[in-house]
Amino acid sequence: MCPFCEISKKNLLAENLLALAILDSFPVTTGHTLVIPKRHATDYFDLTVEEVQSCHELLCVTKQQIISNDRSVEGFNIGLNAGEVAGQTIFHCHFHLIPRRRGDVPDPRGGVRHVIPGKGTY
Repeated sequence: MCPFCEISKKNLLAENLLALAILDSFPVTTGHTLVIPKRHATDYFDLTVEEVQSCHELLCVTKQQIISNDRSVEGFNIGLNAGEVAGQTIFHCHFHLIPRRRGDVPDPRGGVRHVIPGKGTY
């Protein structure tokens, strides 16, 4: 059973025809949001162009919601995992929108490059 195919409407932050947005159940920062296509697609590479666009629209909408509600947010990481070896644990495509605040880590340079230990610093 796929947890993203059974999301309750009461948990929605935003929605359009092909995608929805919810708060992450295991957030890495306050406001960590998931944008999820409604159709069950295993990963990003299974999405249609229309689904990608719908997800992009919700990333933009939820970004605005986050910065409107929290002035400490100054940046974002957007990420997704495609495949088990890339860290995917729920095999229904989903985008992570992670709000970032100044000082939340000692040195943010390299951002998502830190998924491989020792490779983020350059």
